[in-house]
Amino acid sequence: MMKWRIAISILLAGLGTTAEARSEGFFLQMADPQFGMFAKPALFSYLGWPWNDDSFEEETIRFEQAIAHANRLRPAFVVICGDLINTPGHAGQTEEFKRIAAKLDPSIPLHLVAGNHDLENEPTPQTLAWYRENFGKDWYSFRHGDVHGIVLNSIIIDEPDAVRNETDAQLAWLRAELPRAQASGAAHILVFQHHPYFLSEPDEDDGYFNLSEETRRGYLDLFQAHQVDAILAGHYHRNAQGREGELEMITTGPVGMPLGKDPSGFRIVHFSEEGLDHAYYGLDQVPTSEEPSGAGVR
Repeated sequence: MMKWRIAISILLAGLGTTAEARSEGFFLQMADPQFGMFAKPALFSYLGWPWNDDSFEEETIRFEQAIAHANRLRPAFVVICGDLINTPGHAGQTEEFKRIAAKLDPSIPLHLVAGNHDLENEPTPQTLAWYRENFGKDWYSFRHGDVHGIVLNSIIIDEPDAVRNETDAQLAWLRAELPRAQASGAAHILVFQHHPYFLSEPDEDDGYFNLSEETRRGYLDLFQAHQVDAILAGHYHRNAQGREGELEMITTGPVGMPLGKDPSGFRIVHFSEEGLDHAYYGLDQVPTSEEPSGAGVR
């Protein structure tokens, strides 16, 4: 059921179909539900220590709370920016993610983004095939009202060695899709992916949580040339923001396990003729309506 629902959402988006065409509204950006991370922190994975990959009670509580908020707020759509699970290929984590995601009201489109924990840090044709079989396409576009969304697989951008043909194909598609988005009359062109290009400064040093400066430069130039408003990402398990000219880089904290002071939560993004306005809310701080409140982190 979950797989068919995602496929239908992508098909309708590709056709420019939306349940409610609107020039202003809001959507929810989530990231890193990462089923299994509370029970198996990244350090244990790095060291190769055994742990119980079948334990994800904390992630279940948080993701169910996030989906319940979405059903109450009724956004134009929900996008989840990667790391849906913690252990690539893990059947139990995958099924629990799908079980809860299927609770989202069917009238609210759901768009999924591939993360490094969904594909491995160094993706292969096999891990890409597994992701596509279980979660759907890893790069595609969608349209809701005046928002033209472009979903990219940043893992094959970050580590292309074993999947160079996929990286090249995605980039060729992106070069064709951006002019189409501009020609469509969309008021907002937004890119969704897992890795941020940068956290705060376009020329910041390379690190685990951003894409290399050599890689990021070409993509940032491409986005600016085609008037992309913002890139929205996850991966950092904290919030961060930066800007290069008119292009905004928005990094959103996790629905799942935090790695900093920002609690588990999600971002509410308003779009209108005036532009984008957004704030991050902890799961216990979400307003009773979509209107921003003082509890949000900008």
